[in-house]
Amino acid sequence: MDRLATTQCQVMTARQAGDLIGDNNTVAITGAGGGMLEPDTVFAGIESRFLEGNGPHDLTLVWALGLGDKKQKGVNRFAHEGLVRKVIAGHWAASPRMQALVRQEKIQAYSFPSGVISQLMREIGAGRPGLYSTVGLGTFVDPREQGGRMNRSAKEDLVELVSIDGAEHLRYKPMHVDVAIIRGTMADPDGNISLAHEIANLDVFALALAAHNCGGKVIVQVKQLVGTGELPPRSVQIPGVLVDAVVVDEAQMQNYHTFYDPSISGERRVLVESEPQPFSLRKIIARRAAEELRPGAAVNFGLGMPDGVAKLITERNEQHLYKQTVEHGIHGGNVLDGAVFGTTINATAMIDSTSQFDFYSGGGLDIAFLGMGEMDAQGNVNVSMLGGEVVGPGGFIDISQNAKKVVFCGTFGARGSEVDVVDGVLSVRAHGQVNKLVYKVSQITFSGQRALARGQQVLYVTERAVFRLIKEGVELIEVAPGIDVQADVLEQMQFTPRVGSPSLINPGYFHP
Repeated sequence: MDRLATTQCQVMTARQAGDLIGDNNTVAITGAGGGMLEPDTVFAGIESRFLEGNGPHDLTLVWALGLGDKKQKGVNRFAHEGLVRKVIAGHWAASPRMQALVRQEKIQAYSFPSGVISQLMREIGAGRPGLYSTVGLGTFVDPREQGGRMNRSAKEDLVELVSIDGAEHLRYKPMHVDVAIIRGTMADPDGNISLAHEIANLDVFALALAAHNCGGKVIVQVKQLVGTGELPPRSVQIPGVLVDAVVVDEAQMQNYHTFYDPSISGERRVLVESEPQPFSLRKIIARRAAEELRPGAAVNFGLGMPDGVAKLITERNEQHLYKQTVEHGIHGGNVLDGAVFGTTINATAMIDSTSQFDFYSGGGLDIAFLGMGEMDAQGNVNVSMLGGEVVGPGGFIDISQNAKKVVFCGTFGARGSEVDVVDGVLSVRAHGQVNKLVYKVSQITFSGQRALARGQQVLYVTERAVFRLIKEGVELIEVAPGIDVQADVLEQMQFTPRVGSPSLINPGYFHP
C-alpha cells in the first residue's frame, strides 16, 4: 500500500471511506443481482460507521440494478432509519429491509427504469441538462401517471413532460452527485482501475464521471493493487483522474457464489455441457415463447420465467443462431439464470450497461422475452408494484418499450395454483388465489396503448393460454391441450378478451 501513498488516489479502509460521506449527500452506487460488481465491503464500512452513531444521515441513494442478497448485503446495509432519506432506484426486490422502509413511509421512494438511471448519470457527468428520452412515456414513470413516485412521502417532481419537434419526451432532471461507490479488480498507483476479473462493466464509468464532475468523491473497491505500468491501457475502464479513494478487499468475489471463474469474466472459453432443464410449467412456457425466435434476431431475456427461453437455447445448442443480450452489457454466450442472472459463460462481448441501454432505447432489439406480474384488458403489464410491494422495473421499461416484438412470459395463476400435465394433457386442479389477468393493472410498467401506436408485436404466453395485443385490447389465440376455455381461462380473468377460434398450443410442448 505504501507505493500509493504519494498519489492523489488514497488507499484506505472501508471504515475510512465511510468518513468521506457527509450528511445529506447524494450517493450513487453500482452493482447487480447475485453480488455482481457489488462493493459490499465499502457498504459495510458505511453501515458500521452509522451504527456507531457517527453518521452519515439523510442520504439520497441512487442505484440502477438490483443490489443485495435479500438479507444483509448490498442495499440492505443502507436500510436503517435516519441513514437514508430518499431513494431513486431501478430495482428493489433484493432488499426487503429497504422495501419495509418504503411501506412504513420512512423514506421517500422513487423508481425509474435502470437504463434511465445509468444514462442520467452519464448526462450529469457531461454537464448536460438531464436526460431527454421517450423511455417511460405512458408508464408509471410518466408525470401524468405517478412520475416514478412509489409512496406518499415522495412528493418531488423528478421528471417532466416536454415536447421536442412536436413529439412527447420525458426530461429526467439532473442532480448533484456527491459520492460514487463503485468496484473494479485492480488499481495501480495512479488510481487507474481495471475490471479484468469482473463479470460485467455495468455503469461504473458513468457513476464515476458524474461524481467527479460534480466535484464529489469516487470510492472504488478492488481486489488487489498493482505496480506502475502493470495495467495495459486497454484494460483500464476507469482512469485515475476520476478516482479519489481505493479500498482493497483481497477476499472479493466475482459474485456471491464464485471467487474466481475466468469463463464468466470473459478471460477464457470453456466447453459447456448442455443440461436439459427439468420438465415443468416453466419449460412449457419457454417452448411456446421460443416459437417467436428467428435466426439472426437480436434478443433479450428478462429475469425469472423468461430466462427459461435462454436455457432452452443452450439445451438445444442454438446459441449461434441468435444475438443474445442482457442489460448488464453482455452479448452472446450461455446465459445463466436464477441468483446469478446477468452472468454469461463464454460471452462474445462486454460493454457498459449504459451503452447497452442506448442500444435498447434506440430500437436495436428484435425480440424481448420478459416477465408478467399482471396483465389487463388494455394489454398493459405490471411488474413494478406487486401486492402493494415496491419492486421497480429494472431494465423492463427500457427493453419492452422499444423492442420490435415483446413476448411476455408467466404462469396464468399465482399463489395456490395447481396444474398437472399427464400424457400431454394439462389439467387445472386448483385455481390460484391471486388473479394475474386483471381488469386494470395496479401500476403500468408496459403500456399497451403506446405499443399499438409504435406498431409493436406483443404476445402474452402462459402455460394454458396465449394472447396477443390487438387494437381492441387483448385476443385469446391459443389454448393448451385439455384446457376448458370457459372454465379454466375466461372465468379466471377479470375481463373478457376477444375470442375467435383459438388454436391448440403445440401438443409436443406438454411431453417431457
